[in-house]
Amino acid sequence: MKAYNIYDEELRRSLGTLLYYEKDHSWIIELIEELDEWTAPLLFTGFVKNKIFTIPREFSAMWVNERIIPSGRQNIGSILTTHHLKEYDEMKFLEIAEGRCSQDMLCIHKINELPEYVLQRMNRNLTDITICNDDSLLCFFKDNTIRKIHLTEFIHEDNNITKILNNRALFESGTLTPDGYAVTFNNAIDIMASQLYSSGTKIPLEKDDFIAFVKNTVADTSQACNILECSRQNLSYIVNNNRLRAYRKEVKGALYSKGDILKTQW
Repeated sequence: MKAYNIYDEELRRSLGTLLYYEKDHSWIIELIEELDEWTAPLLFTGFVKNKIFTIPREFSAMWVNERIIPSGRQNIGSILTTHHLKEYDEMKFLEIAEGRCSQDMLCIHKINELPEYVLQRMNRNLTDITICNDDSLLCFFKDNTIRKIHLTEFIHEDNNITKILNNRALFESGTLTPDGYAVTFNNAIDIMASQLYSSGTKIPLEKDDFIAFVKNTVADTSQACNILECSRQNLSYIVNNNRLRAYRKEVKGALYSKGDILKTQW
């Protein structure tokens, strides 16, 4: 990750921080909370008016693309050669221009440490999610908060939620964006961690409790054979006859509930 201070040369103040995730090739912008709709960058006035200061990936990328040479420019080959670039790279062009644009007085400067307000917000980002069978997500946050959230809560905010709920494969594609800023479905539909943090039902447990649960209640193939005092072939026979369920099957084995194993006879 690279970080840049977004500076307004007219107001002579920092407006926020631009985060760039190289592997994911995505951006997140964190604006300072002192901004209002008159001092915020034009593209973000709607967010700031609604007290949203963490800008989603899509709109952060739009801000970046407003400030760089477009890839479809007629003489793009010559421009790449001039700047000794082998291929088109949005972030390289943004750095070359220092993020300047003719529409405003903003620029960017690379920073080595994240501002305190960014670190505080990151503390409410996600560390993990679990896709549940009842169209809900079990969300683990960096501050050890755990919430179970039904996606139906967001239907009135985002029409894309209906698409997710109507397509199980899309729903099960849910994964985290870099630094846990959002849950993304098929890397196309994002739900921000800040939205999830204030939604659903808080569960009075910590992630370590779930890790302890898995450690103490789940057994792999070798452990299952030891408990049942049987061979892998016998275990396969038991599973194929629906006398024991494998929670997750892999090429070299599977995972089972120890409780289920202890109840199994063969």
